[in-house]
Order: sequence, then structure tokens, then C-alpha cells
Amino acid sequence: MTSHKTAQTMKPATAAKKLGVYLEATPAEFQEGVVSRTELNALQADPPEWLQELRRNGPHPRPVVAAKLGVSISGLARGGVTEALTTEQIEELKKESPDWLQKERATQAEVRKETVRIKEKNAARAAAPDTPRS
Repeated sequence: MTSHKTAQTMKPATAAKKLGVYLEATPAEFQEGVVSRTELNALQADPPEWLQELRRNGPHPRPVVAAKLGVSISGLARGGVTEALTTEQIEELKKESPDWLQKERATQAEVRKETVRIKEKNAARAAAPDTPRS
């Protein structure tokens, strides 16, 4: 009895997320099919023109927008950004630098600092020799 390996496939939404692109902006054949792990790897290794264009100009999904603006996804929502944005729209937001964006960037910077502090504290604790407890 031999077992046949079936190709691992994923929904287009999952593949778009892994590729960092907005699903609704992808070609219809991508949205309507399934993507195998091999196809995903090929798209990542040698992206076709449509994928390069989406990555370059968008529209970008919210996680990418948040990263480009230096804020969290929740920060985007608090700022009223709920839709995918193009690179041009993101650059415009950066230029305008509205109050909400400045506040969210400051919040994100504090979160990063706290994360580093906790990591360092845990590393120091792990490196310290066990001390006897009384």
C-alpha cells in the first residue's frame, strides 16, 4: 500500500496574506482559484509583474499600511483608516502627519521600548546564576 502525497493548497485570502498584498486588488484568476505551496513559493521567489506592482504601489492591506506608517493596526482603526491604501495615499498621510498619526507613532515607540526592556530583563534573569532562596 503506497500513500500519495497531495499538494498542500490554501485559499486565495491566505496566499494574499502570506504575499503581503490586498486580495481584492489581485487578478481574478488568483482570487478564484486555490494556491498550492509550490505556487506560493514560486510567486515569492520570482514575483510576476502584477505582484511587483501591488507590492510597490498598492493598494496595501492594513498590516502593510500600519507597518509603513509605523503604527499598530488598532492605531489605524482609531485614526479612522479602515480601507486599503495606496503607496501614494500613505506618503500623503506621512506628509500631512495628522495628530492621530503622531500620537499613534508615539504609542508604538513606547510599546517597542517596553518590549525591549522586558526582553533585556528576561535575558538578564536567565543569565544570572540560580540564587538560593531562604
